Amino acid sequence: MLNWIKSLNKAQKRRVMQVIDAVLVPLALLFAFAALDLPGGTWENMRSYMLLLPYMIFATIGISIWIGISDIQVSAYEAASVGLTGIHALLLTIASIVFSDIAGLGLPIGLHMVFGVVFFCFAVASRAVLLQLVLAVYRYSATRTRVLIYGAGTTGSQIVSALRGHETIQPVAFVDDNKGLHGMRVQRLPVFPAVNIAKVVRENQIDRVLLAVPSLSRPKQAQIARRLEKMGLEVQTLPSFSQLIGEEALVDQLTPVSAKSFLGRVEVDHPLGDASNSYRDKVVLISGAGGSIGSELCRQVIECKPAKLILFELSELGLYNIDMELRSVIEQDDLDIELIPVLGTVTDSRQVRKLLLTHGVQVVLHAAAYKHVPLVEANPLTGLVNNVFGTQTLAEQAAKAGVERFMLISSDKAVRPANVMGASKRLAELVVRDMATRVGNKKGTVFSMVRFGNVLGSSGSVVPLFQDQLSRGGPLTVTDKGVERYFMTVQEAVQLVLQACSISRGAEVFVLDMGQPVPILRLARQVIESAGYEVRDADNPDGDIEIQITGLRPGEKMSEELTLSDDLLGTTYPKIFMTHEEGLSQIEIASALRSLREAFVASDEDMARDVVRRWVEGFQVVVEKADVS
Repeated sequence: MLNWIKSLNKAQKRRVMQVIDAVLVPLALLFAFAALDLPGGTWENMRSYMLLLPYMIFATIGISIWIGISDIQVSAYEAASVGLTGIHALLLTIASIVFSDIAGLGLPIGLHMVFGVVFFCFAVASRAVLLQLVLAVYRYSATRTRVLIYGAGTTGSQIVSALRGHETIQPVAFVDDNKGLHGMRVQRLPVFPAVNIAKVVRENQIDRVLLAVPSLSRPKQAQIARRLEKMGLEVQTLPSFSQLIGEEALVDQLTPVSAKSFLGRVEVDHPLGDASNSYRDKVVLISGAGGSIGSELCRQVIECKPAKLILFELSELGLYNIDMELRSVIEQDDLDIELIPVLGTVTDSRQVRKLLLTHGVQVVLHAAAYKHVPLVEANPLTGLVNNVFGTQTLAEQAAKAGVERFMLISSDKAVRPANVMGASKRLAELVVRDMATRVGNKKGTVFSMVRFGNVLGSSGSVVPLFQDQLSRGGPLTVTDKGVERYFMTVQEAVQLVLQACSISRGAEVFVLDMGQPVPILRLARQVIESAGYEVRDADNPDGDIEIQITGLRPGEKMSEELTLSDDLLGTTYPKIFMTHEEGLSQIEIASALRSLREAFVASDEDMARDVVRRWVEGFQVVVEKADVS
């Protein structure tokens, strides 16, 4: 039966409705004759009318086609359709009067009126009965999804009306927070308190919940959805009517606020000026070209019009994205720049050596590193090998190839580090300093490094993390109320890095002026409020988003430092300072790297941490296993 119903096309369904209306004509006439009890009896009068019956049936079908009543599906039969059925019945009544007068039957006008009313009632009832029969067939022949509507307001009521005739979805009940609706029936469905939703779901065997509460903020809807999903339910959120017709601007709510909005100061633009000459017509290699810092280095170096730009990246996706972006820029601006994407790792000495020599690299900007503190804390050997030995390999091969300038992109976490990532960056600095003092002058390569803090909007940065947590309804997680960090936009940082590289003379540690440190708790509040929500706390329990204090992660410090000493020297650029820090001797560096390599070969994490603790000032061994969530 179900397969037969599904196999009917539109024309066939139309013919079925026309046949039903045709059958109702003699039934309505029979009922009218019986009701009026005319002289001669019901059957005798009906027999005399039989000559007109074919004409009435043709009139019924013709009127049905004309006004389109047979095209209306039973699931869409509503008030307007009932009105068309009334017009159909009225026209049939007029046809019956005309035909009986022409035939000279002399039937009273009341008979025709009763016939019209009865036909109207039969037609409406037939469609209601047919709808229930079809739904019953679907109900018992196919699996139905039992749906609970969260919200018994206008949106919920409308969605129930729309789902009434659905083949596989059955609205079962409402839940709502409005106490005035509890115990009532909306669209013939009961309304239960939202606090009893677990009981309602269990007793009514609910499969899916539709959130029909568009007036609630997105975070609150997300919180409700997560709670329901934990019950094993499928949850769908319905937009409001104003959103559907485009009167409410959804784009503004869904577009994350720019990271630089949380800088706490005006973003400073530092035009490269004469610094661009250090890269113009040069062969420049950027390691980690697909990362946040590396990709921005690529964009700004392109503007300096180098002869050749080599993109060195471990991530295939990262390399693909920046390569496609830069090729588009080169094509649009008609630049004469050779772009060379290279998929590889800085720890591969043979690949690095061949790359530097083949292309005659003149400037190396080394941004490749593992920088996510908890991940490196959980994988210390991998982090140390990549950050320390990768830097050593690239620096040594750069010196052998006669590279003019080598700039290491370091981090404020390298200063008295409390985590393996920071310690690895400090060791990388010591390696570069050793290269500068040991072979820099002999080979003519200028080795230097630049140190700065957090970059807003970069991968792993706290702002994208907060925005992601916000999109899921919160909470936003802050490790400690007192944690604060230095922040700078990626554009600011890269401009200063390129300027620092252009003025380096060898062995310098450049430090960028990053302004005042920003409390992370305040930053979390700004992210919430910038999205139009309120912070939920003890003072505002009805707020939208909660901020949770989770405790410091392994290796995390309350605040970061930019230098080992306060001895800073100014440069020709007001936002760039320079400091000379004590390093390790050539023998000490060799010993540290040898011990670190032994730890790697032995796959001994504790041994690696002991090596770092011995040679890196301020490092504390962290015994706890890192949480990488």
